[in-house]
Amino acid sequence: MVCVSNGAAAALGRLLVLACMARWSAGVGVNWGTQMSHPLPAGTVVQLLKDNGFDKVKLFDAEDDILGALGGSGVQVMVGIPNDMLAGLAAGAKAAEDWVAKNVSKHVNHGVDIRYVAVGNEPFLQTFNGTYLNTTFPAMQSVQAALVKAGLGGQVKVTVPLNADVYQSPTGKPSDGDFRADIHGLMLAIVQFLAATGAPFVANVYPFISLHEDPNFPLDYAFFQGSTAPVVDGGVTYQNTFDANHDTLVAALRRNGYPNVSIVVGEVGWPTDGVTNANPQYARQFNQGFLSHIASGQGTPLRPGPVDAYLFSLIDEDQKSIEPGNFERHWGIFYYDGKPKYPLSLRGDNGSTLTPARGVSYLDRRWCVLKPSANLADQKVGDGVSYACGLADCTSLGYKTSCGGLDAKGNVSYAFNSYYQTNDQDDRACDFRGLATTTTVDPSTGTCRFIIDIAPSSGAAAVAPRRVAGDVAAVLAAFLLLVKLKGPNRKWAIRFRDSPLHKS
Repeated sequence: MVCVSNGAAAALGRLLVLACMARWSAGVGVNWGTQMSHPLPAGTVVQLLKDNGFDKVKLFDAEDDILGALGGSGVQVMVGIPNDMLAGLAAGAKAAEDWVAKNVSKHVNHGVDIRYVAVGNEPFLQTFNGTYLNTTFPAMQSVQAALVKAGLGGQVKVTVPLNADVYQSPTGKPSDGDFRADIHGLMLAIVQFLAATGAPFVANVYPFISLHEDPNFPLDYAFFQGSTAPVVDGGVTYQNTFDANHDTLVAALRRNGYPNVSIVVGEVGWPTDGVTNANPQYARQFNQGFLSHIASGQGTPLRPGPVDAYLFSLIDEDQKSIEPGNFERHWGIFYYDGKPKYPLSLRGDNGSTLTPARGVSYLDRRWCVLKPSANLADQKVGDGVSYACGLADCTSLGYKTSCGGLDAKGNVSYAFNSYYQTNDQDDRACDFRGLATTTTVDPSTGTCRFIIDIAPSSGAAAVAPRRVAGDVAAVLAAFLLLVKLKGPNRKWAIRFRDSPLHKS
């Protein structure tokens, strides 16, 4: 027996706690989306991951430039397959074998630590009207067979990230969780597949959406500091949405005979702009609360222990569809240029905080603004704003947004500058029929940031931006503050994200 003093014991206890926190926080990864007009070079983003201690990353597509940059990084990778490829992969073995050879085998041979292939992205959303119900599972089976044939079946696991609307509780209590009735048989087939191959069930959980869609949702129930409106489920009291949502899935797995299937939280996070309740203060409160929660190692009431999760997301994406809401372009813990939005300790304590991207090159220090002499009543002003916001990002304009305090001329200048920067400060992009002019005086004010975009580079160019059809009308509606999204009336205890357009 080794005897220690009370002081030494206390010190040892603190060390053990810190060691446990480090162990649990090792389960934190991050989603890396690429729907940006000016993406950072892939190598810069990989270094950003490493500098901030992310040891796992989830990708939405197999982009060669990104996978190449991850080679030898030590970062574990979940590589995604878009929904529009599911039918082809389900149709026969050849397509899956070709995809695995090009996007998995090649990169594994070059030092990329690919652990998972995510076949599809939330394919069973009810808003998809069954489009992918008959192709998702066959595609998963085809990819699994191709990995086995390539000798990677034991190293790379096949899964599918699912929106949390695939499970539900008729009573609002997590212990009554089960899979959605219309896809119950399909879900059991997929869960059986996951259990047989040792792959995890990947679920995306978004308390922010519950708050955004339901005006009666208790604000404090979205966070982790305790709630004035907890959910009591037998002997368990749920103080936050995340635990209740997670345990609804645990109960569904138990109910159907698969209590040991592991769970990975594929996406969880909070946006910082675009609508009410999307701001850096709430985002920090949620994300830091979540990280501290999982760093404790306590897990959830029905699944104690470490929680494996990927934050959503790494960097803002200015070309995502905003049909679900203007917040869609502001999920990043980093701004478009890799600068941290707020202090955040990934270890879950009050220690180290986020490190910015290194060596970022910007366009010239120049902005595009409305000429002081311009008349706001001129029809050309409205036309110019409509055009600018249809092709650039104006989602920071609006009620209770970061630029909500701008006056009318400020709104116009913001729109003009956004378009100007998106077009690499081309002189022709700051004319607007003679209404605009460039300036070297920063028009930013308060919380409203008039950006200077990232300078194009060969590395960034390889990650091609993807514009989303229909965003013109959606952005204009947001700019004019004519649209308020309202979600379906569900029980707030376990409300889940259900938009088909929120992913990268």
